[in-house]
Amino acid sequence: MTVRMMHRPPLTAKSPDARARPRNRWAPTAWIGLDLVMALGCATTACLFHRGDARARLSASAVAALMAMDAWFDVLTAQAGTEFTQALVCAVPELALVGLCAYLSLHNTERLS
Repeated sequence: MTVRMMHRPPLTAKSPDARARPRNRWAPTAWIGLDLVMALGCATTACLFHRGDARARLSASAVAALMAMDAWFDVLTAQAGTEFTQALVCAVPELALVGLCAYLSLHNTERLS
């Protein structure tokens, strides 16, 4: 008795119609949504910090984590060349805000005079 094995393409192989489908259809919406969440988090942190509310530390730590993740994925998903350079340049001020948010989340929430 002979068992016939069917040939199966590797999991990484793409189907022939893969080029016909739109790639990363939701990517712009996802990045815009993430940017809006970060902006809302920064505004929330600023309002809470201005009031001296202890919850500003939680908000600042969440914003720091989101911004670090955003900078990380911006750099990793950028294509070589100009796009990669632009991602690195944009990551510098973003990481500065990560540092500020981390500082706020680790220190007292009393307003600076």
